[in-house]
Amino acid sequence: MILGIGNDIVSVQRIENLLDKFGERFIQKVFTTEEGTRSLNNVNPAASLAKRFAAKEAGWKALGDERQTGIRWKDMKVRNNKSGKPFLEFSGKAAEQLKKLTPESMVARIDLSLSDELPFAQAFVVISAETKLTNIRDND
Repeated sequence: MILGIGNDIVSVQRIENLLDKFGERFIQKVFTTEEGTRSLNNVNPAASLAKRFAAKEAGWKALGDERQTGIRWKDMKVRNNKSGKPFLEFSGKAAEQLKKLTPESMVARIDLSLSDELPFAQAFVVISAETKLTNIRDND
């Protein structure tokens, strides 16, 4: 069951301009330490940050939030699994909003797709709910 869909496109130049104007302040306000470090070590830091920025915007849209529930930038974090695939992790107010959206008998799943084709970066987020699988061993 789909709970929400969000899409966002960001100009990489816009992120470069924010980096030029605000530098580390911009990174610290919007991104977690892990996100900032990973992006700044990338061949194209602005494109990496732009994808993460777009992911957070798409996450907001998928949650149906429109910034009215107090979700902060750092309540959504783009991480990468061992193979490098990005995923979106919610905490704080974003996690609270996700819990409200998810039917009680189900668990939430967040799918994230990131892409950049300069001069743009794009993110697509689908939040869905899946039936909880009960492990027989849980009852032991």
